Amino acid sequence: MRFERPNILALSVSLLLGLLVLGSVILINTFTKADLDWTAITMLTLWATIISFLLVRFSVEQFIYNKVKIIYKNIHELKVGDDLDEDEIVRSSDLDMVTREVSEWAEQRRNEIQELKERESFRREFIGNISHELKTPVFNIQGYLLTLLDGALDDPEINRKYLKRANKSVDRMINIIEDLETISALESNRVQLNLSNFDIVILLHEVFELLEDKAKNRKIKLKLKKEYEKPIKVYADRGKIEQVIINLITNAIKYGKEKGKVEVRFYDMHNNILTEVSDDGVGIPQEDIPRIFERFYRVDKSRSREAGGTGLGLSIVKHILEAHKQSINVRSSEDAGSTFSFTLKKGK
Repeated sequence: MRFERPNILALSVSLLLGLLVLGSVILINTFTKADLDWTAITMLTLWATIISFLLVRFSVEQFIYNKVKIIYKNIHELKVGDDLDEDEIVRSSDLDMVTREVSEWAEQRRNEIQELKERESFRREFIGNISHELKTPVFNIQGYLLTLLDGALDDPEINRKYLKRANKSVDRMINIIEDLETISALESNRVQLNLSNFDIVILLHEVFELLEDKAKNRKIKLKLKKEYEKPIKVYADRGKIEQVIINLITNAIKYGKEKGKVEVRFYDMHNNILTEVSDDGVGIPQEDIPRIFERFYRVDKSRSREAGGTGLGLSIVKHILEAHKQSINVRSSEDAGSTFSFTLKKGK
């Protein structure tokens, strides 16, 4: 049977009170009225002092124990739930143990608060970015329509020109919304990957053909760093990986050096295939590298918007590769270019 601390103290106090009574009787019988001098008074005072001290100590300990017990129990309930028996929860009233529990609980709360602050900061920044991205094409469309309504509609050449520009802004808004839907679907695991074995070299040549005109406009060469005689098979969602390669090469063309080159190379990494996409362009400052995969994050905001795009390309790349349980990395030096590398599971 387990005795709690207050019961032991109560028993001790009861015994001491009994001893007090016994001592008082002995003293009364020992000393006569005439003998009850300073010696007897001193002894009685000593007895009273000892008993008072013990009673006060008991009261203080009882008060502290009850308070600590409540704190200790509440902390445990917060950490492990309230479905445990009190005897399992309250095993000790050691202040050291309670202090440790309180410190752990406080640290968890601090971490949670910090995480909430970071999320709130990200949310505000995200809303500000998406507002800015959508506001630009909306204002452009509004400007074109107002110009047409002010009289330009009667000029066939001008109205066709402005309607084309308005349509281009509408396409930009649609691209932003579609990219956001893609990221949202990837984050919530609503995208089902259609995994298969395919030759990534063949896929790369298809992407080169698709982006050939865009590269020629900036006089940039698209090339494999070396020729591969044998197929390089990977096991992944072909459509999603095509989007990854398109986004990476499109970025390399946008920020590459005019009359420069974009090179792609594959490496056999035993169970994986490593793909590298390199350019010789402006590069990325080191302080910006940790954030380039965030939605709407732009290293050079003015130049990025002039180059077009939604600011979501790299974020989509990251989410697609994470859905494949793979990762993407970047090496970059300012005015020397950037290299993006990602892995895929080797196919058969």
